Amino acid sequence: MKLCLVLVLLLADAVSGSIEKRIVGSQPCKKDRQYHVQIKSVQGDKVCGGALLNTRWILTASHCAEQLVEVELGKQLPWYKINKLSSILKQKIPKEQQFTFTEDNPHDIMLMKLNKDAPAQFPTISYPKLECERPQMKQVVYIGGMGSKKAGGKPESSVKCASTEISECGENDKPASKYHSDESTTMCAFKPGVEACYGDSGSAVEFDGLLHGIIVSDTRDNCANTIVMLDICHYKQWIEDTMKKEST
Repeated sequence: MKLCLVLVLLLADAVSGSIEKRIVGSQPCKKDRQYHVQIKSVQGDKVCGGALLNTRWILTASHCAEQLVEVELGKQLPWYKINKLSSILKQKIPKEQQFTFTEDNPHDIMLMKLNKDAPAQFPTISYPKLECERPQMKQVVYIGGMGSKKAGGKPESSVKCASTEISECGENDKPASKYHSDESTTMCAFKPGVEACYGDSGSAVEFDGLLHGIIVSDTRDNCANTIVMLDICHYKQWIEDTMKKEST
C-alpha cells in the first residue's frame, strides 16, 4: 500500500512538472506589455515585435524591417480604447524612417519613426536614463511576444509573457552574421521550457520594470531555447541622439 502511494505521488509530481513546463512562456500577459507593437513586412515574409518608447518612436531589431513594413500599435489594449483609432494604430513605415545603429558594421537594433503620433495616453516603456547596468548572471528578466507556439507556425493573436534567466552565451548564440556582435553588446537568457519563436524577434526584454534588451534571435525555422538579446545600455546614447536628431 505504501509503495502504491509513493508511485501515485511521484506520477502526480511528474505530471505537474510537465504541465508547468508546457505553459511556461505562453501565459497571457493580461495588462502587461501594453506598449508592445507588432511589425509585419508589406511583402508578408517577416513578422516581429517592437516596443513603443514614446508617442513617435518604436525600438525593434533591424532584421525585422529594412524594407517597407506595417506596424500595429495597441495589441494589448482593451477594444474600447482603440475602437476609433484605426488610422493611427496601423501605419506603414518606409525605409527612410528606419534607423539602424552602425559602427563599422550594422548592429541588429533599429529605431522606427511613426508617421503620426500615437495617442498620449498609450502606454510606453522607458529604458534606464541615468545609470545603466545590464542584468547579471542568473537574474530574472521578462520577455513577451506574439511568436508561434512551434517553429514554422503562425504568430499568436495576442501577446504572451514569460520569465527567463540571464545565462552565458554559447559560441553560436549571436545575432545573424551580417550584424556586429561581441560581449559588450550581446547577452543571452535560458530557462527550460522557455523559447523565442517566429514572431518574437524585436520584442522587449524587461528588468526591474525597464527596457534592458531586445530579442534578436533568428527564429524563422527553429525556436530558440537560448534567447539572444542586445543590451540596451550599450545603445542608450544612440537612442537618445537619434530621436532628437530625427525629430526635427
